[in-house]
Amino acid sequence: MKSAAALSLKAGEAILEIYSRQDLGVTYKDADQPLTLADQAAHDVIEAGLRRMTPGVPVLSEESKAAPYEVRKGWKKFWLVDPLDGTKEFIKRNGEFTVNIALIEDGRAVLGVVHAPVLGVTYSGASSLGAFKTQAGNDARIAVADYNKSAAVKVVGSRSHAGPELEGFIKRLGGAEFVSMGSSLKFCLVAEGAAHLYPRFGPTMEWDTGAAQAVVEAAGGMVVGLDGAKLSYNKENLLNPYFVVTGSPPFPWQRYMGA
Repeated sequence: MKSAAALSLKAGEAILEIYSRQDLGVTYKDADQPLTLADQAAHDVIEAGLRRMTPGVPVLSEESKAAPYEVRKGWKKFWLVDPLDGTKEFIKRNGEFTVNIALIEDGRAVLGVVHAPVLGVTYSGASSLGAFKTQAGNDARIAVADYNKSAAVKVVGSRSHAGPELEGFIKRLGGAEFVSMGSSLKFCLVAEGAAHLYPRFGPTMEWDTGAAQAVVEAAGGMVVGLDGAKLSYNKENLLNPYFVVTGSPPFPWQRYMGA
């Protein structure tokens, strides 16, 4: 886990060098998917580092051409990477973007690192080691919050991807405390007990969630689809279902879903 965390810091340095420039080199994959020079720079750092660390273990990154499923379905273990999660936040220069590195084994995220370069904070977690928040050189073990029925539920949601489903859900909760946040930092707020719930009623890809799911689960929480099943990885279609991130015991979010 420490080696993956160190690699995320190196990728963060590459991102910050470009972040300091006036021209971020913004292009678009499609109308709503921006790409910057930092995405590719971080990808290059991470891919080279992982291949040195674990030769023979495949790497699936948002910024690389995905291997066809006929090849991927034979992968028992692989690295899942989003070199720059929150590109829109990067372009807005609000600091709420991350480097995500996950290790996937048999379809499960067993290790994850989420590094926020501007904020100077790194979240890491592994199924056998627990979850940690590292800031200013200090490691602190983190855990999800217990939900207290007498207190307001704290909900974190997307800064750039809110929609009517989320708005309706928040309205049905009534009296919830809501915090907007970018990138996979939303997962991390649940993991460290700063929020009880992160509902995502919009499209995400596997590389958006793998690292942060590992952190949440190592902190005692859960990341489940609306059917209650844990998110799984290396599917034929890399698109995730809608999901909810909760603490433990989980907030009873199902009763507030729309008809």
